[in-house]
Amino acid sequence: MKLKQKFFKIILGIILTNLLIVFTSCQTSPNNKSLTIRSAHSNWIEESFQTEVVNIGLEKLGYKVEKPKEIDYPALYISIGNGDLDYSVVYYQPGHKKYFENAGGEEKLEGVGILTPNGIQGYQIDKKTADKYNITNLQQLKDPEIAQVFDSDKDGKANLVGCNPGWGCELTIDHHLKAYGLEDTVEHNRGQYTILLADAITRYQKGEPILYYAYNPHWISAVLKPGKDVVWLEVPFTSLPESMGNLSEKDTSVDGKNLGLPKGDQGIVANKKFLEANSVAKKWFELVKIPVADMNTESLRIKEGEDQPEDIQRHAQEWVKNHQQEYDNWLEVARK
Repeated sequence: MKLKQKFFKIILGIILTNLLIVFTSCQTSPNNKSLTIRSAHSNWIEESFQTEVVNIGLEKLGYKVEKPKEIDYPALYISIGNGDLDYSVVYYQPGHKKYFENAGGEEKLEGVGILTPNGIQGYQIDKKTADKYNITNLQQLKDPEIAQVFDSDKDGKANLVGCNPGWGCELTIDHHLKAYGLEDTVEHNRGQYTILLADAITRYQKGEPILYYAYNPHWISAVLKPGKDVVWLEVPFTSLPESMGNLSEKDTSVDGKNLGLPKGDQGIVANKKFLEANSVAKKWFELVKIPVADMNTESLRIKEGEDQPEDIQRHAQEWVKNHQQEYDNWLEVARK
């Protein structure tokens, strides 16, 4: 009888020990069914840096991370909605509302956290030209004589450096040209934004007038400094595509100037089912943040030639090291 009791105690001890190991493992490991996370970003290389910063944390939390894919925004959102991807750092609010809704909306997707807050966007011209012609408002380009000041291809219209085809800002710029009566005097030059900006900077360095769409964070703010080299133009009133929602002047004004485009935050968009199955990853997405100033610095490093994948990975690792205490605190909260 005593031998049976002793044997029973041994078996019970083994069972309890194994249960404890399993319980501990569940508390310290991600709670998703598959430990591999799939992400993507657009061909805007700064998004690659942001993705690397997020993925470093996911790996430290125990996830395996696939190499991020490069996909245009509309297809990217659809891929997340369909479950072919798990998340992306490209949730620009409110500019990407249309992509979000077209990919299934809140039924399939969820916006999480604010990765980079307080972004601003609008139209800028060089300060020299602004002072010479007293240009403060975009609608002044309705005057053919003012518009021709920015006519770089000599077709009689002002050349406005715009966005990549498919970007949300492309639709907004086209909307503005119509709303402010500028279609006859202003030409929207669309294409690779970085290449178009490089051409504008070359013209600026030659002393020629420039007109372009600008957003922050971006290296352009570090190269052509607002208030010193360039100025923001106001717009006569707020008018935006219907897909961006019902926004007012308070949503598009910065420091008392109506810039015509909404201030925005950049968050993370993720597949809803993925978030439900992965509370650790969701909490991480809610916590991680990269300030605008840091993004401007990174953007300038990329512009100056440090633009290869190994450069971006190194930059992300350096950023984490420079913010180690805060980064580790985020990780600790996510683990709990």
